[in-house]
Amino acid sequence: MAEHTPYQRRVIRNYYQNQQTIMLQRLGDLVTDLYLAEGKRRVQLWKRAAAAMEKLQVPSSRIKHILQSDNPSLVAEVVKELLKKLQ
Repeated sequence: MAEHTPYQRRVIRNYYQNQQTIMLQRLGDLVTDLYLAEGKRRVQLWKRAAAAMEKLQVPSSRIKHILQSDNPSLVAEVVKELLKKLQ
């Protein structure tokens, strides 16, 4: 495996330090997409939202409830709560 330059190491370190913020932003973007999507695209987006919530350590029972309800506003509530925790 090749050695990383100091710049590459810094970029990698910053990514992992900000990973929660990045996931939260991605989940927020998915909320908008879920409101607009239909059919197969919507199913794919729900899978991505579930994966993002798992990475953000949302309890699995809550993720299951959100997926069963098929309601993007519940995902938006999760985003709001997690934003408050970050601040």
